[in-house]
Amino acid sequence: MIEVGTELPPLTVTFRREDLVRYAGASGDFNPIHWSDRMAGALGLPGVIAHGMLTMAQAIRVVTDWLDDPADLLEYGVRFTKPVVVPDDEKGATVTFSAKVDKVGAGLAEIDITAVADEQKVLGRAKAVVRVS
Repeated sequence: MIEVGTELPPLTVTFRREDLVRYAGASGDFNPIHWSDRMAGALGLPGVIAHGMLTMAQAIRVVTDWLDDPADLLEYGVRFTKPVVVPDDEKGATVTFSAKVDKVGAGLAEIDITAVADEQKVLGRAKAVVRVS
């Protein structure tokens, strides 16, 4: 039984530059802020940043990995609050995703998701609605 306050198992993901290249190829998003330090810096960014949609996709895994059936995910949305800066090294950028059940009722549960990189929240208002039995 799922209850308010239930914490889902956390998930830690490392983003490396090669991940950004692969995502750019899959998504068609070749914006140079995702691969060029020079261009990212020219736009006032602290460095190359991960694609927002890549970060969003990884964040929902904390929920879909927990569900018996990922098709029980009914709604999902986030606000992008801080970029995930991905250095050009073998270490990359680590993001930790956690989640907690916020509401339960009428066969649904609302789950709040937190994403932290470099001790800063990188997503705001990250929420998922799932079907529960």
